[in-house]
Amino acid sequence: MTQYGFYFDATRCTGCKTCEAACRDYHQLKSGQTYRHVYELEGGNWSQDANGCWTTDGYTYYTSFSCQHCSDPACTHVCPTGAMHKDAETGLVDVDDARCIGCGYCALACPYDNPKVDREAGHSTKCNGCAERVAEGKQPICVEACSMRALEFAPVDQLSGKGAQAKVAPLPEPSLTNPNLFIKECHVSQPSGSTSCRVANESEVR
Repeated sequence: MTQYGFYFDATRCTGCKTCEAACRDYHQLKSGQTYRHVYELEGGNWSQDANGCWTTDGYTYYTSFSCQHCSDPACTHVCPTGAMHKDAETGLVDVDDARCIGCGYCALACPYDNPKVDREAGHSTKCNGCAERVAEGKQPICVEACSMRALEFAPVDQLSGKGAQAKVAPLPEPSLTNPNLFIKECHVSQPSGSTSCRVANESEVR
């Protein structure tokens, strides 16, 4: 199996959210639904010196992610029907609509909050890495749409040398599922579990 994954360059991302919009448009998702999210993280404080001058060490950075197509995906482990599965050739995690019963266990188990249960359709939905495009030799639509070329998609052995396995806020520790996402961090990136920053656009990503 050739395991595919994503690479994200946080030093290039401007937070434009074109990747989100392209994903939503390509997959014809409902308003407010997307398989990829861009999180805006902010932190820092103001301080006053002896002369009364105020300075700030405030910062903002972005983290763009979708399904991590993990090597040890929590969603597949809890699926009672085998609908949630890893593709034997690409390692991409996908859901078999015909087998999914919409129980929602995958959504509860995923630490990246990627699978969602579409109650109208009666089954879970999620990022599948645009598997049909990959089969045609194309890139996932989010990668193709990124104007800053902050996203890449390739076999993981081509990505691991570009950045570290995803370990930045707001993502959880990678040891949970061994995600196939590699990130080139910017100089203000905070580590997983950090309490020194907050999600500034929380209403957009929930």
